[in-house]
Amino acid sequence: MRGKRLGQRQSPPIEVYPVGPGQESVWDYPRPPRAERVSRRVRIVHGGILLLDTDDVVRVLETSHPPTYYLPRAEVRVPLRPAPRRTMCEWKGEAYYVDLEVPDLPPLRDVGWWYPQPELRYPQLTDRVALYAGRFDEVTLDGEPVTPQPGEFYGGWITADVVGPFKGGPGSWDW
Repeated sequence: MRGKRLGQRQSPPIEVYPVGPGQESVWDYPRPPRAERVSRRVRIVHGGILLLDTDDVVRVLETSHPPTYYLPRAEVRVPLRPAPRRTMCEWKGEAYYVDLEVPDLPPLRDVGWWYPQPELRYPQLTDRVALYAGRFDEVTLDGEPVTPQPGEFYGGWITADVVGPFKGGPGSWDW
């Protein structure tokens, strides 16, 4: 984070897209991030198997990122297995990654992450997993297909109700 203090609001590095009715700009999202329960339905399908169908959803909003959705681990209908990967979020704590095993298909590696002990300001993330939308055949939010956040690191979900530009693509690492 060159030239920025922790928690300092970022200025958009490029022109922000116009916001239409019923939309939110990711540049209006806070830093540090905010976690909130939302009334949305998430469905995830892979290999023709329904892996998750829930309306028990928490989203995390952070400046320049599309929302990341955290879902109840216990509602994933196939086993989530510990993966060796770990990362550290300056706000939420140490993230543990998971693999997913869909019957009769090759295992899906590093498909998501969770915080076994989220930082105190994020109790809503306890026992929840965030899943990368691009690793599955179908991810929908309220019936709308989700587009994954650009890049391989971040796990935000892009839908018609959020506008960017979004961090994650080429040239955006320092945003």
